[in-house]
Amino acid sequence: METPSKQPKISTMTHEAEEEMQPDISKLRDQVQQISLSQKVTEAKLDGLKNGMEAKMDGIETNLKGNMKYLKIDLTKLLQEMLTNGERVVKETHDENKRNVCHDFIDSNIGLNTHHVSKIDMRKFDGKDPVTWIL
Repeated sequence: METPSKQPKISTMTHEAEEEMQPDISKLRDQVQQISLSQKVTEAKLDGLKNGMEAKMDGIETNLKGNMKYLKIDLTKLLQEMLTNGERVVKETHDENKRNVCHDFIDSNIGLNTHHVSKIDMRKFDGKDPVTWIL
């Protein structure tokens, strides 16, 4: 079964129909131009905002770098002061009197200086002397 192929109809507009559509075509052209102009204005505004934001970010970055520079200087001064104070503490720790007291304390606990403990007289115990049993 073959269907006969239909040839598309070629529509031809009459001159009168074209003249009737001219105002509509003209309105559409105006609308397209207005949309195009508003897009260009919007793009220009966005570019301006973008440039403004970039400038602000650059300013903030510069400000942060400056603040970091001063913070670094202040921290360096603080560390130098702490180092100086720390050296004083170390010198006090190595004071001669404190060192002697510390060594005397250690020696007395270890037993090197046991001269304060008296000698105990111990007798030889052979089991025959009754005095040794009693003492």
